[in-house]
Amino acid sequence: MVQTISRRFFVGALGATALQTGTANAAGLVQSLRPQMRPAGGTKVAMPAADALLTESGVSGQVIYAVADAKTGQILEARDVAGGLPPASVAKSVTAIYALETLGAGYRFHTRVIAVGAVSGGVVQGDLVLAGGGDPTLDTDGLADLAQQLKAAGIREVTGRFLVYGGALPFELQIDDDQPDHAGYNPTVSGLNLNYNRVHFEWRRGKSGYALTMDARSNAYRPDVSMAKISVVQRDLPVFGYTDLGGADAWTVASGALGNGGARWLPVRKPELYAGEVFQTFARSQGIKLPAPKIARSAPSGSVLAQLSSAPLRDVVKDCLKYSTNITAEVVGLTASLKRNGQVRSLRASARLMSAWAEARLGMKGCKFVDHSGLGDASRVTASSLAQAYAGPVQQGLLPDLMKPVAIPDKNGKPIPTHLLKVHAKTGTLNFASGLGGYITTASGRDLTFAIFAADLPRRNSLAEYQKENPPGGRAWNRRARALQKSLIRRWGVVYDS
Repeated sequence: MVQTISRRFFVGALGATALQTGTANAAGLVQSLRPQMRPAGGTKVAMPAADALLTESGVSGQVIYAVADAKTGQILEARDVAGGLPPASVAKSVTAIYALETLGAGYRFHTRVIAVGAVSGGVVQGDLVLAGGGDPTLDTDGLADLAQQLKAAGIREVTGRFLVYGGALPFELQIDDDQPDHAGYNPTVSGLNLNYNRVHFEWRRGKSGYALTMDARSNAYRPDVSMAKISVVQRDLPVFGYTDLGGADAWTVASGALGNGGARWLPVRKPELYAGEVFQTFARSQGIKLPAPKIARSAPSGSVLAQLSSAPLRDVVKDCLKYSTNITAEVVGLTASLKRNGQVRSLRASARLMSAWAEARLGMKGCKFVDHSGLGDASRVTASSLAQAYAGPVQQGLLPDLMKPVAIPDKNGKPIPTHLLKVHAKTGTLNFASGLGGYITTASGRDLTFAIFAADLPRRNSLAEYQKENPPGGRAWNRRARALQKSLIRRWGVVYDS
């Protein structure tokens, strides 16, 4: 089917559309209402139908999409498959609504240093506890701040133990078991988190081998850590290997992958001990000698000597949507579930609670979330249900302003800063799975919501372990998927402008 609009409007609001050749995608057309065309005026040009864009995109697998009126939630055009597709990080947009509605935009996470016992003459007569409140944004600079506060409170000695407590949230060794062990975006989740639970690994080749460092760096500090260790081994694959030493994370790295030097972040599997060691270093620099940290099994009760608070939840969520930080999404989702349910035993259980809430509150019938970040590919949503769900928060003012702007490119792929379409959305990317969902404001000011998901699950499921970080053909597939998303958005911004 070919639809027509005026050339003048096409050029002003759409720009040239680049179509790529490729194979068609198998998906059922659920609904495709014939759009109301703008009045004729001038030479007509062909406006490709959505299915034609899919056919020519070259995206293998399945593609689903939906666009709706943001005020009413009415679906204007949709293509879905039964059960939906993985939302990838677009799931974070649902988590954002869930957390903001449950906890409130002003909610803050708190990290405290607590004295369990009397304090006399600058001496803690008992244990000192670094107690996490789940803050996903706690960084090395924050621990330095807490140590300075402790000194300002007059503390100079602790007679008991130094404990670290992360039990404010359920402990998860990793977000998704299907990810590579060394993936920094798949860290442990705890009630005490530091630097997004990642440790900085840096290497430099020297005359007698490699110089290796593991530290908790920030812009201001680079404290070394001993609870995360690494050694070079003579092999090509796997690039990284992990062993749990009980009190430490032990990594090996293949010599064939290092080259002359470089750096990357590795996940931390013992975040409480990680935060404890870094805090111990800063306390020592303030003249406060602490014993090696040990994990507290129960919530501490005592006097608060120092406290650090996060930014308001609205700001935390905005950064999460901008940078797509998985641990932030998991923490805010878990915290919301605890507020709603009183207790939550696991990340999966929390995701089930969010799924039920999304179905009841947002009308996302049949949705299934296995986490709050979208990292697990077993999550499923339909495009129609998400496009309609976005319509609610427009009126509440929860979501659109928190999503990052998405540039509309010209036919050569370069962003057009002055483009008449304004798009705010959340992206999502996994190996052979891509998503985009959010809001479109057309040239005349009409507000639309949309969701687009593509996935080649057979191709994703066939990947060997060593291929998962950089799968053959993965980047090209994702480029085609992203190009298709922009083509659909350009189409809708014109066809449904009024």
